[in-house]
Amino acid sequence: MTVAPIDLEPDCTNCAALCCVVFAFDKSESFGLDKAAGEECPNLKADNACKIFEERVERGFPGCVSYTCFGAGQRVTQEVFGGGSWREEPALKAQMGAALSVLRRIHEQLVLLKAARELPLTSEHSTQIQSYEAMLCTNDTWTEETLSRFPIDKVAGDIRNWMKQLRGLVS
Repeated sequence: MTVAPIDLEPDCTNCAALCCVVFAFDKSESFGLDKAAGEECPNLKADNACKIFEERVERGFPGCVSYTCFGAGQRVTQEVFGGGSWREEPALKAQMGAALSVLRRIHEQLVLLKAARELPLTSEHSTQIQSYEAMLCTNDTWTEETLSRFPIDKVAGDIRNWMKQLRGLVS
């Protein structure tokens, strides 16, 4: 079974600034302030752009530069919520956050599998990767319900354990 490729590159213009709202962060070398989960970052503008985008590192936010949703943010916004946003419907904030938390981890697993494809794999390894990709890239569109039911902890654990056998292929 061939799985259609998923775009794993973030497209912030098609996202509802979910990473700037959903996740908590503590004041540290990565973030210049404490922010609770579900709270808007004070650097977030009404148009979902960052007030300090060009100066994030200098202003104490290198964590914002290094973070990636692997394209899950725009998928949650556009596919799962049909372009809807927590800005127009504040009740969506928690729902969008829950969906992002799962879909980002799904995309993270796809990134790992994509990297594994660069190794000198046996046909058995390639078949296993295809199996995992098929599980992570259902032909159906993700919904809140399917994401909430998806066993991401188990699947990520299975992939992690399986990938340990690839260690000998890394030079």
